[in-house]
Amino acid sequence: MPLSASQKRYLRSFAHDLKPVILVGQKGITESLLAEFSSALAHHELLKVKLAGDDRDERAQAIETMAKHAGAELVQAIGKTACFYRRNPERNQFSLPR
Repeated sequence: MPLSASQKRYLRSFAHDLKPVILVGQKGITESLLAEFSSALAHHELLKVKLAGDDRDERAQAIETMAKHAGAELVQAIGKTACFYRRNPERNQFSLPR
């Protein structure tokens, strides 16, 4: 189920203070990066990703690929930083508003 606007706003308030956990380098999206991204989402639920590169379209494509592969929701993307959320049913850290 996609996140509502109020849920994204709620998650953005927590994401503001986070440091990027995943750094996408010049090699771009690789299988090992996607595996690490999925593992980090399972542990943290909400995380920031820092993307390299100056091309907006490439960054947008990378964000879409990462979200689709991990089954995550994009909370926010500003410049070269994106925030993702995927709920962990075993250890839910955020009680989302309705």
